[in-house]
Amino acid sequence: MPEEVRLRPATQDDLETVIALKERVLRADLERLLGWNAEKSRSRVLEHFSPAHTRMILVDGRTAGTITLRPEGEDVWLEMFYLDVDHQGRGLGTSVLTTVLAETAAPLRLQVLVGSPAQRLYARHGFMVEEDDGIDVWMRREVSPWVDEPVEAHPARPLLGR
Repeated sequence: MPEEVRLRPATQDDLETVIALKERVLRADLERLLGWNAEKSRSRVLEHFSPAHTRMILVDGRTAGTITLRPEGEDVWLEMFYLDVDHQGRGLGTSVLTTVLAETAAPLRLQVLVGSPAQRLYARHGFMVEEDDGIDVWMRREVSPWVDEPVEAHPARPLLGR
């Protein structure tokens, strides 16, 4: 039976879920690059979590991930795109990214850890490397000429193709 995938707006009650997702998703890469620091990781999420700009990714009604699109000037930052390890490698990240890109008519920027498989996902969707400091890679995607209008957002609409 196919899984039902939805995006719903985040609430402040999702904060601990996002903190836990970050640890499950990024801990191995952070250990490899910097060493794991649970308090520092938690502090970064506390500092940057914005329910107004974040959506929770639900698979069959259960939280599978999170994604944030935070406007800053002319750009939008794609942040906290965490997909639980049980849901990686099955096309869900591509589906979610395709959906949010279709909704976004501004240049997008993001930061990804060096060596993260997510960098390949972003490159396939038109993100280009701007800078690489050996720990983080900053990427940018210009406005796509084939996106005419943002897809009408719905608080918990199903993703196409899933």
